[in-house]
This record gives sequence, C-alpha cells and structure tokens, in this order.
Amino acid sequence: MFILYSVVIGLIVGAIAGGRPGGLARIEFRWAPAILAGLLTQVVLFTDAVAERVGDLGPAIYVASTLLVVAAVLRNVRITGMPVVAVGAASNVAAIVANGGFMPASRDALAALGASAPSIYSNSSVAPDPALWPLTDVFALPPWLPMANVFSIGDVLIGLGVALVIVIHMRRPAPPVAGGAPQAA
Repeated sequence: MFILYSVVIGLIVGAIAGGRPGGLARIEFRWAPAILAGLLTQVVLFTDAVAERVGDLGPAIYVASTLLVVAAVLRNVRITGMPVVAVGAASNVAAIVANGGFMPASRDALAALGASAPSIYSNSSVAPDPALWPLTDVFALPPWLPMANVFSIGDVLIGLGVALVIVIHMRRPAPPVAGGAPQAA
C-alpha cells in the first residue's frame, strides 16, 4: 500500500508545482498489462482466503509475480523516474529471493504497528536472521495512517520513483501542434 501514498504525494506535488494531470496521459508505458497482472496476482495471493490455501506454492507465485513486475519496470526504464523504481524493485526482489520467497519483516517494525508475525502465507514474515537484512521490511508507517504497513528501503525507492514519474510528467509541456503552439494539457 506504500505505493498508493506515493501516487497521492506525486499528484499533490505535481499540482503544487504547476503541473497538469493531462501530462500523465502522455506517458507511454510498455507492458502495462504485465505490471497490472503481477500486482493483482499479489493482491489476490495475500488475501486471507487465498493465502491459507496456497501452501508451498505461495513463495514461487510471489517471486514469479514480482519478477514479472520487475521485467515490465525495466522495459520502461527510459521513462524519467523509472530507473529509481527499478533500483527499488531490484532491491526488493533480491531480499525476497534471498529469503526463500518471503520478505522478512522486523519484529520491531511489526510491533510499531501493533501487529505480530503472520500465521498464514504473507508477503512479510519474521525471520530470526534474514539474508540481506538492510533490504527487508525494517520500517513501519505510523499506525494512525490508513493501511499502515511495514516497508523496506526498496519500497521507499519505488515510491520515490513513482512520485517522480508523476511530478515530472505532470509538469512536461504538451507537444506542439502543427501550428507550433503547445496544446493545453
């Protein structure tokens, strides 16, 4: 849910900076359905009803869906801001793969939310000594925020990259029309 805050922040900063939402329509994403498919797979995978049933397939599905999203992000790395998203996504994939298909969450971060280790398959798990610890979910959003959760430095980079994409493209001038004057966004 961290990315949702990034979208809202990007839209607010873009508007304050004089940008227009119409600029976002000019972004030419490649493989957009792959990004949506990967993210929707994860949303479904981490619902309680599905997470209880996936068993040993959960980590493989999580890794595959994450790799699908990373591949699509890399396909769009030419878009200003997407290289930051790519670094964050690579960071998360490294931590997830190094920990057997789970993103370890620190007990302290979970405790800050008033949460405990999940009892069914989840994108976060508590590991006593996780591989690539600095890249795992070691931070927590304030519990008073809606959808507060734990997050990683990779999530921060993804969020920053998403906000950059939004702000930069909201501020880009419209391409000139045949007469030479820019179109209104």
